[in-house]
Amino acid sequence: MFESLGFEETTAKEISVLLGLILGVLFGLLAERTRFCFRRAVVGADARQAAGVWFTALATAILGTQAAVASGLISFADHRLLTSDLPVLAVVLGGLMFGAGMVLTRGCISRLTVLGGTGNLRALTVLLVFAVVAHAMLKGVLAPLRTTLGTFTIDLGETVSLAALPGGAALWTALLALAALLVAARSGNRALPLLGAALIGLLVPLGWLGTGYVLFDEFDPIAMESLSFTAPAADTLFYTIASTSIAPGFGTGLVGGVLLGALAAALLFGSFRWQSFDSPRQTGRYLAGAALMGMGGVLAGGCTLGAGLAGIPTLSLAALLALAAIALGAKLTDAVLNAASSGSAGYPTTPGQQPAE
Repeated sequence: MFESLGFEETTAKEISVLLGLILGVLFGLLAERTRFCFRRAVVGADARQAAGVWFTALATAILGTQAAVASGLISFADHRLLTSDLPVLAVVLGGLMFGAGMVLTRGCISRLTVLGGTGNLRALTVLLVFAVVAHAMLKGVLAPLRTTLGTFTIDLGETVSLAALPGGAALWTALLALAALLVAARSGNRALPLLGAALIGLLVPLGWLGTGYVLFDEFDPIAMESLSFTAPAADTLFYTIASTSIAPGFGTGLVGGVLLGALAAALLFGSFRWQSFDSPRQTGRYLAGAALMGMGGVLAGGCTLGAGLAGIPTLSLAALLALAAIALGAKLTDAVLNAASSGSAGYPTTPGQQPAE
């Protein structure tokens, strides 16, 4: 469709940066106000309310994405999330690592990117380390580990998504959306946070449609993308330090937009404040968590947004496995920390008791 829009001096990739920036700003604004966070939904003291927000976003993301697929505007037939050879060991191990990391850092990478825009220096430090480690897993010294773990695969054949199961895409879309909405209905949230969450969810199909339909150019194709932070964080780091040799893309615009959107929301609503580490022990815990999320996000094929909020709406079995592994990793790590804790700085003293973000 891009070739019919009349752009003669601008490429689809250049426009995708603007698209990512717009979606990122909207996500940053909405996520800062709703405190959108998968970690809180799994192990937070207010898990029920946080889950209501997260699953409301998931329901709208599923419905919007599958509506676009049903209308023929986009297709995930050749997308990386729906490959027949499932790297099961990498996905499971990566999910467990990512889940452990987000508990150690008290937020998944999307939440920490938002917090970074509100003056949280811990979050910005995690974001930087996460990006370095993710880039090392993708293209650097840790890449052999990724490729080795990726050789342990299961051949799914034609059953790469729920759409291939009895009932087809329509049935599984309805079941997933209904289950998510039931979680939201029982969360006890007021209408305004759920409305904000629904708007977050709508950003997912907008990303798929923008990159996969509006900016589709058969002569100069770009990757079909939506909300995600693992590869975009690595790409943003690479662009930042080598902008003269690499062009920005959708992910670069997205990360920058999230930081700007969160900053705008924090300044507008008076929630901006500088925060830093309380102790060397806490610093070490956050750095370890950042490294685990960087490695885990690459191995699992995405973070809680890339494999979760944006991945599950594709009906990918790999995305479902990745998010389940992330949740399990978070649960196990939280249980270990709570059992081992004895009031040390930066650690919960009782189950559910946690220091401020």
